[in-house]
Amino acid sequence: MNTPRTATVHRATSETDITVTINLDGTGRTRIDTGIGFFDHMLTALGRHSMCDLDITARGDLHIDYHHTVEDTGIALGKAFAQAIGDKRGIRRYGSATVPLDEALCEAVIDISGRPFLAWSVTFGRDKIGEMDTELFEEFFRAFAMSALVTLHVIQRAGHNCHHIAEAAFKALARALRTASEADPRAGGIIPSTKGSL
Repeated sequence: MNTPRTATVHRATSETDITVTINLDGTGRTRIDTGIGFFDHMLTALGRHSMCDLDITARGDLHIDYHHTVEDTGIALGKAFAQAIGDKRGIRRYGSATVPLDEALCEAVIDISGRPFLAWSVTFGRDKIGEMDTELFEEFFRAFAMSALVTLHVIQRAGHNCHHIAEAAFKALARALRTASEADPRAGGIIPSTKGSL
């Protein structure tokens, strides 16, 4: 994997204007500005714990609500990931992580398969964290999985503090992504599929 695994995606609609740059082989450096404080906090954790450099700027119709900005950020980030990962030659492909945050425990399992799917088993005991609707976390994870072309399962194993649950889910995704997208030293540059392509 000597080719830089980086990509930049610009997504502009009548509702949002988003630019995402990703480096899969970074150091976890992030610069995040979506206009949604808690979402910025989660995306910063995603970059830091996946060791992906992330530069995300989003301008959206926040005066309406946060849905368009959160979903479209997931779409743009997923597309950037798909471009950066390329033909998936020599990667591990699968990754899983279970991450605790105090009483909360979340698991993420990912297959960089080319087959987009999200299974979401996470519940929140209240409607908002700060000003962000908790239902938007599922929207982000789904938008990311569909656009990144990955199969993703996110499972809450324990927890009642909504902040802790959300953060554990993002960190679990980050660690699973890191494992799945890493070079497999035994793979020898082969695409990890019996089909010969993903």
